[in-house]
Amino acid sequence: VQLSGTDPRVRDLLKGLSSDADFARWLSAEDLVRRFAASANLIAEGQSPRMPLSFMAPAGTFRVTKRHGRTVTAPESHTRYDGVARVIASLDAKIAGQVYQELKPLLDAAHGELAPPGRSLDATLSQAIGRLTRVPVPKAPVELTPKGALYVYADPDLEALGAAEKHLLRMGPENMRKVQAKLTELAAALGLPSSEQARQP
Repeated sequence: VQLSGTDPRVRDLLKGLSSDADFARWLSAEDLVRRFAASANLIAEGQSPRMPLSFMAPAGTFRVTKRHGRTVTAPESHTRYDGVARVIASLDAKIAGQVYQELKPLLDAAHGELAPPGRSLDATLSQAIGRLTRVPVPKAPVELTPKGALYVYADPDLEALGAAEKHLLRMGPENMRKVQAKLTELAAALGLPSSEQARQP
């Protein structure tokens, strides 16, 4: 399957998923099929999808604040991700399911270039979505501890999470809930196996 030159067809199919202006901007990225396959593969492994999803990067910088003597993420650090969460929440799951079937040969080809042998695209996506939907939404601001020039989570369970899960945590509880709800809806619309089944050899 030839992947080069497929962007116009892919954009044409995907544009029906959302009328959000930021989504249209995302679709202007090049090599969309490979980006999708690469990001799904990275998230399934718990790694950061920052490179293939560079067009989704939020503006501004990460900030912290003090609350009751503890260092926590500043609210404006969460609101940087409002746009990303809004676009994801706006996606039409039913249309996504149809488009997924139509693009399956292209997606399979791109996925085959990167994935571990024997792992299907459905299994990769199921594993990726499972990782993100299992991240607990914090009920209170999460405490951070300085480590060199960076901050780490004071809770060892949160600090032990993969980079993909930490990206989601950085979005803040409200955005996390929106994204997790839509991912659950998309997994069903795409007819994906449960993430438990996807982890079976």
